[in-house]
Amino acid sequence: MSADDLLENYAKAYDNRIGFGKKPALVLVDFVQAYFDPDSPLYAGVDAALASALRIRAAARSKGIPVILTGVVLHPSGADGGRFFQKAKPLACFTLGNPLGRWPEGLVPEPDEFVIAKQYPSAFFGTSLAPLLTSMGIDNVVLTGLTTSGCVRASCVDAMSHGFITTVVRDACGDRHPAPHEANLFDMNAKYADVVSEADILAHFHSL
Repeated sequence: MSADDLLENYAKAYDNRIGFGKKPALVLVDFVQAYFDPDSPLYAGVDAALASALRIRAAARSKGIPVILTGVVLHPSGADGGRFFQKAKPLACFTLGNPLGRWPEGLVPEPDEFVIAKQYPSAFFGTSLAPLLTSMGIDNVVLTGLTTSGCVRASCVDAMSHGFITTVVRDACGDRHPAPHEANLFDMNAKYADVVSEADILAHFHSL
């Protein structure tokens, strides 16, 4: 099936846009050093995604939009990562104290931002993120982060499942290869979220 045929096929069933909510929150998923250090097993060459996310974050902060950062933090044994840790060996990068789990250059959480430690792919699974957003009256989760095919996708599905209008910013997500990056953006846009550009989300934030 050609790309044009694929788009036509999906358009028959999945060709809907939800739009933005009234009160967004910006989530930066797992922008940590492991993805930026060339010596790391998780290195993905995703500097452009971080740069985009930082520009979006600056716009969000200028409008008083809540910002949440997530990162995987595991016990030195990895036991709290369960089957995820058993399957994905590079998760050893995120055991407590490993420098690869730190924030990369250019990203330092501000005192008024929220930091969520997680042990599994989704930013929602086993964390306080959903009740935090609900308590703030948030109706729109805007996702950026790493990687598109992993923790961003898992967080997208859970954001939608928790009842939030979900927006994924294409330019501010990254993966180690363009094929899973594009495939997962395509699938999220079809079924779970609106996938938008950095320019789109900046324009929306500035309109609030």
